[in-house]
Amino acid sequence: MTVIIGVDPHKASHTAVAIGDDEDELATVKVRATRSQVARLLAWAEPFEKRKWAIESAGGLGYLLAQQLVGAGEDVVDVPATLASRVRLLGSGRSNKNDPNDALSVAVAALRAPALRSVEPADHAEVLRLLAKRNTDIGNHRTRVVCRLHALLVELAPGGIAKELNVSDGVALLARVQPANAVERARHELALELLDDVRRLDVQLKESHRRIRAAVRASSTTLTDLFGVGPILACALIGYTGDVRRFRNRDQFAAYNGTAPVEMSSGGRVVHRLSQRGNRKLNHAIHLVAICQIRQPHSDGRAYFDRKVAEGKTKKEALRSLKRHVSNAVYRQLVIDARNAGR
Repeated sequence: MTVIIGVDPHKASHTAVAIGDDEDELATVKVRATRSQVARLLAWAEPFEKRKWAIESAGGLGYLLAQQLVGAGEDVVDVPATLASRVRLLGSGRSNKNDPNDALSVAVAALRAPALRSVEPADHAEVLRLLAKRNTDIGNHRTRVVCRLHALLVELAPGGIAKELNVSDGVALLARVQPANAVERARHELALELLDDVRRLDVQLKESHRRIRAAVRASSTTLTDLFGVGPILACALIGYTGDVRRFRNRDQFAAYNGTAPVEMSSGGRVVHRLSQRGNRKLNHAIHLVAICQIRQPHSDGRAYFDRKVAEGKTKKEALRSLKRHVSNAVYRQLVIDARNAGR
């Protein structure tokens, strides 16, 4: 009998519940999140010779614990938080929200869903995911700072800066402004500080792009052979996909990234609608690739888009079709990369 050990991870502590094939609780333990957390869990689980660990959100809050258990030679699967929540409410018999019940629902979910993703040691894809996330965070922060700067500049000079703001234009405009009172001086000083922030973020973005280009080259990916896929988008596509072998085919990959339509049927009426599921960051990267292709008249993607419009689809529908087409191409190249790497 394989014992399933469900783990509800938290920042300060982890709660584990062991169950058998009949879903009966065999043991439970709560350990503090310290350097000895894995040793304590393994010592507690030692009586269960044949065991499998199921960790909720092994790619999020449970990432470190999952990687430590995998490093110790344990069999670990990732249980999505939404699945564990549904099991707790509908299938575990314990709907109260607490750590033991959450850990039990994670274990039951792992017992009932054999197709869960196995946790593997972190590889180069994790490096790319971290770099992609950092690059997005810097870009979002720069956008917020620039918006605040635009708001100040329009209060200092009529019209402010009408086009996309860069540091040199901001410096030139502020040099022409002569504050007439204390309020304008305060705005002027704050605008100068925001310009310094933009300058610093521009340097960080440049360094982020350099690191991403180096990391993508080190991955030896063929994704950049696709039209519209540069190092930045390749970094996001690889990082947020992870191990492409966990997808049985391109259809499952499309469902994961949200480019596959969702069926909404009732009373014999079958309708397919835009999917809001899946990994939205991966979906956004695929969307940007599709937009890059549409903007270039000589690209195969633009030809595909125009053909769908000529068939009677709206432009939005044609874009969705192109995104699915791009998803299939990305999956194909990732499979090639995995094969070339001997995985």
